[in-house]
Amino acid sequence: MSSRQLRAIGESLDREALSPSDRAMLKRIRFVSHALDDAFQVPGTNIRFGLDPVLGVLPGVGDSVASLVSLYIVAEGYRAGLPRSTLLKMLALVGVDTVVGSIPVLGTVFDAVWKANKWNANTLISHLEQRTADEG
Repeated sequence: MSSRQLRAIGESLDREALSPSDRAMLKRIRFVSHALDDAFQVPGTNIRFGLDPVLGVLPGVGDSVASLVSLYIVAEGYRAGLPRSTLLKMLALVGVDTVVGSIPVLGTVFDAVWKANKWNANTLISHLEQRTADEG
């Protein structure tokens, strides 16, 4: 899913139906997922990557920092009341990102294409959409 699609999903939420804390959470998770997965574009292409593969270049420390930041989206999902099974799926995506991303060279390339943060943000946004639809 592209950044544009993720933004479009987040924008489709009825802003008035969201609480101020949910609106703030939406803004934060979109920022974090974009920063980690799509912040930069390879000139002349549609290829995007974020800070996750950039941090992965730093042995040990970089992947750990990226993983901790990735867990922020999962924590917001917990606070938003996502079902346990969904939270486990989100944790699995972060786990795969962490384990494979820590492999020298291959991990950096993997981090550039594995968009766990974007997927997790989309999952949380979809939950917010469903919750506002159910409440409305």
